[in-house]
Amino acid sequence: MYGAPNHHVVIVGGGFAGLYAAQSLRRAPVRATLIDRRNFHLFQPLLYQVATGGLSPADIASPLRSVLRSQRNVCVLQGEVSGIDAAGRRLLLGDAHIEYDTLIVATGASHHYFGHADWEPLAPGLKSIEDATEIRRRVFEAFERAERESDAARRQEWMTFAVVGGGPTGVELAGAIGELAHHTLPKDFRQIDTRQAQVYLIEGTERILPTYDERSSRAAVKSLQRLGVTVCMNSVLTDIEPDRVTIRRDGRSDTISARTVLWAAGVQASPLGKAVAVATGAELDRQGRVIVEPDLSVPGHPEIFVLGDLAHARQPDGRPLPGVAPVAMQQGAYVARLIKGRLRGQPTPPFRYRDRGSMAVIGRSAAVAQIGRLRLHGFPAWLAWLFIHLMYLVEFENRLLVLMQWGWNYFTWNRSARLITETSKSREDRALPAQPPANPVA
Repeated sequence: MYGAPNHHVVIVGGGFAGLYAAQSLRRAPVRATLIDRRNFHLFQPLLYQVATGGLSPADIASPLRSVLRSQRNVCVLQGEVSGIDAAGRRLLLGDAHIEYDTLIVATGASHHYFGHADWEPLAPGLKSIEDATEIRRRVFEAFERAERESDAARRQEWMTFAVVGGGPTGVELAGAIGELAHHTLPKDFRQIDTRQAQVYLIEGTERILPTYDERSSRAAVKSLQRLGVTVCMNSVLTDIEPDRVTIRRDGRSDTISARTVLWAAGVQASPLGKAVAVATGAELDRQGRVIVEPDLSVPGHPEIFVLGDLAHARQPDGRPLPGVAPVAMQQGAYVARLIKGRLRGQPTPPFRYRDRGSMAVIGRSAAVAQIGRLRLHGFPAWLAWLFIHLMYLVEFENRLLVLMQWGWNYFTWNRSARLITETSKSREDRALPAQPPANPVA
C-alpha cells in the first residue's frame, strides 16, 4: 500500500493543519490534493483585528494556489466534500469523487451556542472572513446609529457591547472595542462621546483566560479595565434579545441593555466529523470531534487521519489537546512525517504536542504571555505577540503589509479599515425611520 511511488494523499481543509501537512510533503514521493471550499488560507488568530477595523481581510488571507504554486506534487481544488466512502477509499464531492491512498481531514470548527441556535443571528461568532466583516459592520454601525438617536436610553443601548466568552478571542475582541471607543473614535463624532460606550465581557467561570495561570488572568482583567471594559465573571448567559442580554450570577438574574452582542463562548466540530464517524464507525465527543488514536489516525482506519479542531487527541495526562493554531501546525507536520516514514517502512512514534506557550493581546501595548515557565505581561508580552504572529503569517507580503499597518495604527491610534459593508439585513434596518439627532449640526 505505502510503497507505491504514486501514493495519493488527499487533504481536506486549507487551514493550519491541512496547509502544514501539504507543505511538509514537499519532498515526499507522493502526489497530494488539497481540497477546500474556500480558495484561501486564513490566519484566524488575527480575525479579531479585521472585526475591529485594524486590518483588512486580504492582510490575513493568502490564496492557497499562490502559497503552494512552487510545490509541484500538490494540486489544489476548490470544492466541498459531501461524504466519505471509507471501504472504497473515495471522497465524495457532490456528483464527483476522488480516490485516495491516505486521507487527512482537517476542516476545523464552527460556533457552538449550547442548544440555543436562535442566538446565532443576534450574537455572531468569529471564525471566518464573513464573520469578521459582519462583526465589523455591527460594531461601527452601532456608533452610527447612536449618532442619529435622540433618545438617551436608546443611544446608550447602541453604545453598549456585550462579548460572551472570556477566552483569548473574547478578551481580544473586548479590548479592541474598548480601545476603539476610548482612543480611536472620540474625535470622529459630533453628537456622541464614544468614551461613554460600555463594553461587557461575560464569562461563566471564576476567571477569564481560564487556561492561563491566575496571575495572567488578573493582569488581563486590569488591562481590560483600563480600556473601560467591565469584566463579569461567574456570570452565566441565560438569554439574548435584540436589545438586551440576561445573565445569572450570585443566584440572581441581571439584564444588560446592549444592541451589539458578540459570541466567543464555544465551538463545535465541523459537520465532516459526523461524516467520518458514519463512514468509519469512529466515536465523537460532545463537541462532535473525532476521537483519534495516538498517531492521529481513525481507529480501525490507519489510512485516515483527523487533525486540528476536528480531532479529539489526548495528551499524556488524558486531557484533550486545545484547539489552537500551534497544535494544528504540529499535527500537520507530524502526519506528513508519518506518511514519509510509512513509505520507507519506518515506524513513527505517537504524536506529542510541544507547548511553546500561549498569548492573548488586550490592547495597545498590553498582552499576556506564557512561554514555558516565563510569564510576561504588558508591553514585553505585546512585543512578543507581535513578533510571533508576524512570523506565522504564511506569505512575506502579508507580513510586510501587517507590519506597516500595525506601525501606522500604533503611532496614530487609527484603524484605517473601519468600513461598514452592507448586507440585505443591514439595508432593511437602514430603511427604518430614524429619530433625528437632538442637536443637529448645521
